[in-house]
Amino acid sequence: MTQPVKNERVRPDPIRAVPVRHPGRWVAIVAIGVLAAMLVNSVLTNRGWDWSFQGQYAFSEPVLRGVVTTLWLTVVAMVVGLVLGVVLAVMRLSPNPVVSSAAWMYVWVFRGTPVLVQLVIWANIAALYKSISLGIPFGEAFFTFNTATLIPNAVAAILGLGLNEAAYMAEIVRGGILSVDEGQGEAASALGMKRTQTMRRIVLPQAMRVIVPPTGNETISMLKTTSLVSVVPYYELFFNAQVIGNRTFQPFPMLIMASIWYLSITSVLMVGQYYIERRYARGSVRSLPPTPLQRLRSRLGGRGRDRGRATPLAVGASALPMDGSTPHE
Repeated sequence: MTQPVKNERVRPDPIRAVPVRHPGRWVAIVAIGVLAAMLVNSVLTNRGWDWSFQGQYAFSEPVLRGVVTTLWLTVVAMVVGLVLGVVLAVMRLSPNPVVSSAAWMYVWVFRGTPVLVQLVIWANIAALYKSISLGIPFGEAFFTFNTATLIPNAVAAILGLGLNEAAYMAEIVRGGILSVDEGQGEAASALGMKRTQTMRRIVLPQAMRVIVPPTGNETISMLKTTSLVSVVPYYELFFNAQVIGNRTFQPFPMLIMASIWYLSITSVLMVGQYYIERRYARGSVRSLPPTPLQRLRSRLGGRGRDRGRATPLAVGASALPMDGSTPHE
């Protein structure tokens, strides 16, 4: 009579994995493909786009001068907005009610009125103030300047863009400062640091992780907002493209050409914003997300190396007895 075998290992049948069907995805792919094909066909066959005309003027001297002016306006306006925004944010958080109220009033006025209206006001400020004087308040004036000479169109454009941007940057910086734990300031105060030193050395460096992403968005938005400077008027990209389009009776191709320029510059700014955000995220995440180049390399080089290689979980599972006992048993 045969004895039963103890701890007989019974291997289960292999699992047959059945992929889940997603018919909705295929419908979406077909719909998007049809729409994309229709768009490409329209772009290639519709003569109204007039690509040859756009190529003729895309790198002309007026357009390139407008591109440089647009970049210059963006940089200067963002510097003015960022510096003044930091000052306003610190004033908003000041325990002094007068200082805090003054900063709140500034933010309220400049955020509550359209930037286009502000640009028009600065462009015509001479109609309100013929001259600007420096001297004793309510008394004798030592220096008097003609407003039209003191605030030309370029200065009016910078004031309209920069002062409006300062109101938004003030709220962004204030939100970043409030995101830092209060214990950081208390520890710095316990070490004998002044409020300005604590803000400059402790709070602001940590708040940059929160400040940088919306600041990058504001920079990209500022690049496009410079097109409103055409009402001043000032010779930036949109204004010069509009002038060429009106002179040649081809306004639509020039508008598309200007849009391509804006899109190209915005794409470069988005890449820079990505790497800046990645740099300031080093202290808040355990491992930085891979860059697009690193992700592409891993996809191209990782498939061949990982093919046929068992995962650690699979290796560990195959080493265990099938009856659930540990190897030491």
